[in-house]
Amino acid sequence: MHIVVPVAAGGSADKLTRLIAERLTERWGQPVVVENLAGASGTIGAARVAKAPADGHTLLQQGEGLTLNAILFERLPYDAQKAFRPVIKAVVNPQILVVNPRTGINDFRGYLARAKAQPQSISLGLPGNGGIAHVAHEMIAQDTGAQVNYIPYSGGGPATLDVLAGHVDATLITLAAVTDHVRAGKLRALAVTTAYRSSALPDVPTMAESGLPGFAVESWQGYFAPAGTPAAVVAKINRDIQAVISAPGTRAKLEDIGFKIAGGTPSDMARTLAAERVRYARTIQTAGITLR
Repeated sequence: MHIVVPVAAGGSADKLTRLIAERLTERWGQPVVVENLAGASGTIGAARVAKAPADGHTLLQQGEGLTLNAILFERLPYDAQKAFRPVIKAVVNPQILVVNPRTGINDFRGYLARAKAQPQSISLGLPGNGGIAHVAHEMIAQDTGAQVNYIPYSGGGPATLDVLAGHVDATLITLAAVTDHVRAGKLRALAVTTAYRSSALPDVPTMAESGLPGFAVESWQGYFAPAGTPAAVVAKINRDIQAVISAPGTRAKLEDIGFKIAGGTPSDMARTLAAERVRYARTIQTAGITLR
């Protein structure tokens, strides 16, 4: 088995897949190899899997980025709606808004108040242009009128480092990427984007609790097979990934860094993709975000 991760090694998605690969290797008695193919907002890795044999030996790790890229890019080297077969939505990873404590911003309401009273005065480091953090913050802006200065980075790591150093004020990023910094007091967590609080940082409120009633955006990670992979093969991989992420030891590790176990069937995952396609297209079109 070969799992392509379309981002650089070391991030939360990479850590997730390496843990799952380790557990699947133990379960199957054969190696599960993780390959990082970063670049072009994940489209390089996705293109590799789209062209792979549909024999159950190659998977793509992706999440909402697959849907976002289909909306944002004028051209892709694959058909995002036809090239892949959903296998499983493995985990949900809340986005969390964090600031450097020296900003003097203490909570999400204060953040919104400053962003409305002093437009563009808050610099927000984005883990990538057109990613879920960008789209989620555009939803916030369209709902509230809050205006910040977006600073796009090549990934979550560089954005986080610049917030820690005080070069930018804030970042909206996957919770698993900054859990340790928040626990150490190096970053101040204002709110999470999900409808529920994270068990990893239970004192951090949701945005819905903090001035945006009904607001909820989930970032998630799942696995796709090339289109044409037999249904029986997909069903077996689904069952085995479900088993390894639900095992108490693995679940505890994932939840400690901020992931929430999702699971479900390939059909469940397909429904998630369809719903997000409609919702995110509306926000992206209103904001005028495009990638080339």
